[in-house]
Amino acid sequence: MYSFNWMGSGASVSGDLEEGMLTREHRCGRSQEQEPEPGLRPKKAGSGRWLRNGWKWKMEEPEEPADSGQSLPPVYIYSPEYVSMCDSLAKVPKRASMVHSLIEAYALLKQMRIVKPKVASMEEMASFHTDAYLQHLQKVSQEGDDDHPDSIEYGLGYDCPATEGIFDYAAAVGGATITAAQCLIDGMCKVAINWSGGWHHAKKDEASGFCYLNDAVLGILRLRRKFDRILYVDLDLHHGDGVEDAFSFTSKVMTVSLHKFSPGFFPGTGDVSDVGLGKGRYYSVNVPIQDGIQDEKYYHICESVLKEVYIAFNPKAVVLQLGADTVAGDPMCSFNMTPVGIGKCLKYILQWQLATLILGGGGYNLANTARCWTYLTGVILGKTLSSEIPDHEFFTAYGPDYVLEITPSCRPDRNEPHRVQQILNYIKVICRVKKPRVSDRPSWRLKFDQDSTSSPAFDSLVGIGSSMKGRPVLCWS
Repeated sequence: MYSFNWMGSGASVSGDLEEGMLTREHRCGRSQEQEPEPGLRPKKAGSGRWLRNGWKWKMEEPEEPADSGQSLPPVYIYSPEYVSMCDSLAKVPKRASMVHSLIEAYALLKQMRIVKPKVASMEEMASFHTDAYLQHLQKVSQEGDDDHPDSIEYGLGYDCPATEGIFDYAAAVGGATITAAQCLIDGMCKVAINWSGGWHHAKKDEASGFCYLNDAVLGILRLRRKFDRILYVDLDLHHGDGVEDAFSFTSKVMTVSLHKFSPGFFPGTGDVSDVGLGKGRYYSVNVPIQDGIQDEKYYHICESVLKEVYIAFNPKAVVLQLGADTVAGDPMCSFNMTPVGIGKCLKYILQWQLATLILGGGGYNLANTARCWTYLTGVILGKTLSSEIPDHEFFTAYGPDYVLEITPSCRPDRNEPHRVQQILNYIKVICRVKKPRVSDRPSWRLKFDQDSTSSPAFDSLVGIGSSMKGRPVLCWS
């Protein structure tokens, strides 16, 4: 028995339905009293509304808003100090400079509005992260103490060493993403870019996977001040576990992650069956992918998933993480993508014409990451870039061919078509099933422990009430 809800329409239907089937009134998003003629339905979500005209139904074209923002140039977050700070991250040294220099060499800066980032305050960072974690990170950063006995508790060490100045770096990245989000809130642009952001693994009280501060979560929280429903899309090689965990209990933020899912591969989460909890159940969508996937199949998966998600969730703003570790030639040696395939996914999202925050993420072949994000900047601007790399400071890093294009390797594609289709069918059901609330289950209740460390500001922004704090325990009511 399935219970479906075409979200945003207000129509729902329960009953014994075959998987993927909807009743006619449900498909059209109207009650039986307003049912359109059989076979008539909107061309796409948000394209108009049904009007009665005698005995027929017709589509009314939506009115163009007074200021759609489409004529506004994208905001590009940049300052020399910010790039210098991001260059200091040991895992990707000088990457920020390489990316910025190539974008500048292609003369793309003059087509964007450059905004200097602010540094995140302790209060802004504490909207998600715990005070204890931030204070410890600040302390070891000032002392350069990588052997502090409490650091293990906070995930510091190994892949997240507590090096001198790391707190300042984290505050700079967090502030840059918050600045980009604020530009969208203020109507300065429709697209805001922070290529040095997108560190999606950090938890509220723990560093993880080279991520000390979850700037993506901070950006989403800032956007929630204006936009009711935020869609987070993560196209990094790794599962966006930190962002998913942050919003797993809310229906105000929907997370979608396409990532490698394989035994022993970090972070080990993000199976297709991981769909969220409590009020956030079915608001987490995970797309597990195997090694060797190339552009065409990846775009087919991405488009199929996002089409269902968009109709179901009706987002008001998008945060898009575009980690470049999916690209062929990355040391992770997993996916076999090129910037062209990622660019098609980006174009699909941009055609929604929503406020969109663009973030970077992984990408450990530094030259290929710069190629990728420069190409994607061109996609955002609607520009076709020359194949030949222009002369600039890091020109020699692009040898021996000195071209923008990246050629896929001969790595075999491990994604079997029938398995891909099974995953897509499962996600289709997730998107169409009615999203339950606690009140929908009268024979059960969700009890929450009182030792919650959640921030009140965080709870209010993501739509979690006071009764939804702490660790969930399923109890008999």
